[in-house]
Amino acid sequence: MQFARAAAGVLALCLALVPHPVGAVQPDEILPDPALEGRARDISEGLRCLVCRNENIDESNAGLARDLRLLVRERLVAGDTNEEVVDFVVDRYGEYVLLNPTATGANLILWLAGPAMFVAGVGIAAAYLRSRRRPDDEAAPDLSDEETARLERILGK
Repeated sequence: MQFARAAAGVLALCLALVPHPVGAVQPDEILPDPALEGRARDISEGLRCLVCRNENIDESNAGLARDLRLLVRERLVAGDTNEEVVDFVVDRYGEYVLLNPTATGANLILWLAGPAMFVAGVGIAAAYLRSRRRPDDEAAPDLSDEETARLERILGK
């Protein structure tokens, strides 16, 4: 019994020490309608904080992130769909605001550049390694009788 209590205490302490993401959404930003608030959180998870770069706007304490959170909620209250809200924010701030940019248009080049560079690198490495190999046909030709005799004289055989 004591062991179970001690184990539970240790487990609770370990869970308390594990870092948990803390959202930066302030109580005055939360919408009274839980369905709209849930939609706002879903949209906010995909929007990048333009100040913090790799944080979504729900996790960022930056003033611009707060403005974006309020804008998202304002558009939802106005009756916009999730796609319309995201399109509005992208039109206003550019596609950089998306944490997961679309794979169309100019972004397609960026999506394909990594794999293309990898394939090119593997091809160059294979060509280099193939050129370093010497087939048996290209081995040094056998010595003529004259050269063999001269070599034996030099070696003293």
